[in-house]
Amino acid sequence: MTNNAEMVNTPNNEKHLTKKDLIKTFILWETMTETCLSYERLMSLGFCHAMTPVINRLYSDDKEERVKALRRHMLFFNTENNWGAFIPGLVASMEEDYANGGNVSEDMIKNIKVGLMGPLAGIGDTVTQGLVKTVTLAIAVDMTLKGSAIGPWIFVFLYTLYLLLMGIFTFNQGYKVGRSVLNKITDKKIMNKITDLLSIIGLTIAGAMVANNVSISTPLVLTFADSTVIFQDLLNAIMPSMLSVVAVGGVFAFLKKGTSVFKIMIAMFIIAVACSLIGIL
Repeated sequence: MTNNAEMVNTPNNEKHLTKKDLIKTFILWETMTETCLSYERLMSLGFCHAMTPVINRLYSDDKEERVKALRRHMLFFNTENNWGAFIPGLVASMEEDYANGGNVSEDMIKNIKVGLMGPLAGIGDTVTQGLVKTVTLAIAVDMTLKGSAIGPWIFVFLYTLYLLLMGIFTFNQGYKVGRSVLNKITDKKIMNKITDLLSIIGLTIAGAMVANNVSISTPLVLTFADSTVIFQDLLNAIMPSMLSVVAVGGVFAFLKKGTSVFKIMIAMFIIAVACSLIGIL
């Protein structure tokens, strides 16, 4: 996958990833991330599985660190698979720095994943689904309509070739960029500023996701003599999407307390039905 880090340990006992580790990580990323999606965390299980060669190499002698690494990669994650391969490549280099006591922190690893997954998903979905797949399908369909039996095979070949080449390129670039940047940054104050910046980006993306994907409104209207109070307009005047924010905040609070996702889903279903029956939602 890359020519960097062929040796497992340097003379000063630093831990390094091998070419074989990176190849395994890329193969797991490319083949597994879309096969084990969940409503709770989407691609997190696939991302975590892809990182196991990295984790096993860097923390082979420390079970507690392996457990911590697996847990930090089980957080919510979702992106486009091929352009998004840049992220596991970058994270692999960050894990390498973290394992050797560098300036990278756990928060920085988590935040950079959140900060990059949205932009790369936007680019990847547009180029891969909107452009490459459309063009290759157009070629294949045209050939098939003209009686060519190899039309479908042309699509499979061209599209698979694009996926593999783009995935390999972005993964390699992520790893190389990570090593280059992390080797140059030695000031912990700079690293802290980067972490804070990534936290802000991550929170901004999370807030945008709440506004765009969670839609809760109330049809409740109260009439007093000649005046009418539309509660949704009142809530919007205070804060747009207020009910959505409250709902997401409540779910997050219960998750932090350790409440199971199944119990939260059942409770939300019961509340939604009850509120619907009495006309609140």
